[in-house]
Amino acid sequence: MADYLDFTAPAELRTRGTVLVVPGRGESQASYARLGRRLAADSYRVRVLPSPIVDDTDVAGSLDRFASVLADAVKGTGGDAAEAIGADPVHPLVLVGADTGAAVVAALVTRAAPDAVWWPAAVVLAGLPGQAAHRASDWDDELDTRTHCAVHRGVLSNDPSVHPGALAEPVAAPLLDAAYAGRAGVPHLLLTGDADPYADPDRLNRLARALPLARLSVIRGAHHDVLNDLHHRSVAAEIVGFLERLRLGAPPVPIVAVQPIVAVQHSAW
Repeated sequence: MADYLDFTAPAELRTRGTVLVVPGRGESQASYARLGRRLAADSYRVRVLPSPIVDDTDVAGSLDRFASVLADAVKGTGGDAAEAIGADPVHPLVLVGADTGAAVVAALVTRAAPDAVWWPAAVVLAGLPGQAAHRASDWDDELDTRTHCAVHRGVLSNDPSVHPGALAEPVAAPLLDAAYAGRAGVPHLLLTGDADPYADPDRLNRLARALPLARLSVIRGAHHDVLNDLHHRSVAAEIVGFLERLRLGAPPVPIVAVQPIVAVQHSAW
């Protein structure tokens, strides 16, 4: 079995669903420890996978190979005890992808069959990249494009598994074309920062409009690592809200709505 980073729901609470997290370029599983702990605290079973390996000359084969990784990754998520190995995951099962992890997840749900053992009830695509490359001048510059969260900058800088410069090259066009051609009927939550130099806002908007069930959430001031930037708490809350709506069978709209305040003309205030 591959090495995973696992987070389980509190022992006294019922597990509400399963979340598989797929990192992106240059990241390690440790990059998502904070997110995993936070979702697990809300009673979700979280497993962080290794970043997908994409061969630019064989994108279709790369997607098939990662589908097998997902099939293996759902094993053993059905319970918290060691004897649960092989048990079915607690549903709903949701895939969360970041950067190229998001592109791979988006492409897979477009081309795979819904009877796949890893087939999700929904997907979260965070920091889905565009075609344009942004070349950072040094590691500090790359960190600035990723995140302004001091804690996460430290996580990235002190992790020997992180690969500086990984964001420098364009993502394979066939992978992005497959990701942005997605029309899968599962609900999609698209998360992007309005300060992300690797994003393609126009293409993201077209994707959100084309998907049957989609919500596009733009995080103000967030950079490429939208799951781990300054507003990571708010982003995690957006994901939890999406998961809760999914459990209710509701469309991807907020459960808590803002009621407009109508001014009362005779008020003394």
